[in-house]
Amino acid sequence: MLDPKEIKKDFPIFNNRPDLVYLDNSATTQMPKVVMDAVNEYNSNYRANIHSESYKLSGEASGKYEEARAIVANFLNAAPEEIIFTSGATHGLNTLAHSLGKNLKKGDNVVLTQMEHHSNLVPWQQASLDYGFQLRFIEINNDCELDMESAKKVIDENTKVISFVHISNALGTINPAKEIVEIARNAGAISIIDAAQSAPHLKIDVVDLDCDFLVFSGHKIGGPTGIGVLFGKKERLENLTPFIFGGGMINSVSYNDASWNKSPDKFEAGTVNIAGAIGLARALEYIQKIGMDTIKEHEKKLSEYTLSQFENIKGLKLVGTKNIKNRSGVLSFVLGGIHPHDVASILDRDYNIAVRAGHHCTMPLMKLLGINGTVRASFWIYNDKDDVDKLINGIKQAQKIFKV
Repeated sequence: MLDPKEIKKDFPIFNNRPDLVYLDNSATTQMPKVVMDAVNEYNSNYRANIHSESYKLSGEASGKYEEARAIVANFLNAAPEEIIFTSGATHGLNTLAHSLGKNLKKGDNVVLTQMEHHSNLVPWQQASLDYGFQLRFIEINNDCELDMESAKKVIDENTKVISFVHISNALGTINPAKEIVEIARNAGAISIIDAAQSAPHLKIDVVDLDCDFLVFSGHKIGGPTGIGVLFGKKERLENLTPFIFGGGMINSVSYNDASWNKSPDKFEAGTVNIAGAIGLARALEYIQKIGMDTIKEHEKKLSEYTLSQFENIKGLKLVGTKNIKNRSGVLSFVLGGIHPHDVASILDRDYNIAVRAGHHCTMPLMKLLGINGTVRASFWIYNDKDDVDKLINGIKQAQKIFKV
């Protein structure tokens, strides 16, 4: 059983700020000391650029970097050569939209969902303007879950890519990833999963999912910022063209032409975030030691408790499904006529509670729901019922201040 108070001892920020109630984990999680130590060890003991055979220090750095790749592969049940290090999920999604989008044409279509983060909407939107293919969207129902009947209507023989969010960062909805991937496969379409919100909270097995591509970010899973992962099936990566060009990814080059190394090297141009990759690997080892199933169960119980408390607050409206089986520890809400930013400011000022307020990089979704934004509380391994109780008190205080 997970003990958040013991886990907090692994995170220096809670030692330095003991009164902090951190509920903005969907944006960025805090970092455990083991990750900081791994990054510091690289910078202190073997900092060098990788892939040079001319001196030992580079060899040591290269070894640690490739070890990190193997750890990420194990986390996803993938092969190391199927793991590309990126700067984050946004980088991975842009790479795919650029490299796959240019092969599409008028008459083709790409299917997204109405709950996509801007990072999985705008790249495809811009590619569709450049290459003429159509964008289609799987609709959401009144419970803020995907309408799978809508999926059957928008996916057809001209669908080339289905790219979708595994867990909505704005709603907390857990989408039926395996089912959507199967629909894509049956339609002959490429499947892409945005796992930025699911990787820190659910066990992910790319073999079981059978997806073609999957992305996630390191900073949402206890790792450093500026590091992320793009998984791609080996055969898909072989046929994918690079998005960024430069050193490290070159096989040969002349003044008139160039050819690329094999994957994963051909997608990692320039000096990569070596320390970030090493730190991410330690973060994954750390949470795997806790256990992904344990994390899932902890967040489920915490969400159930929070939802039960929300029901007692008059004027609070949950934005997202109430079905606990289909939701994560992301709870978005609106509070009477109080602007979300005002609620967040009061929570921060009076209770030292960090939550996110706004449209959460899902502006089209907010317009669809007829709201200008929400207050979002999101949990991770170090949150407990005490945090929720303080949140509830803070919400009631906001109501008193605004007299609603």
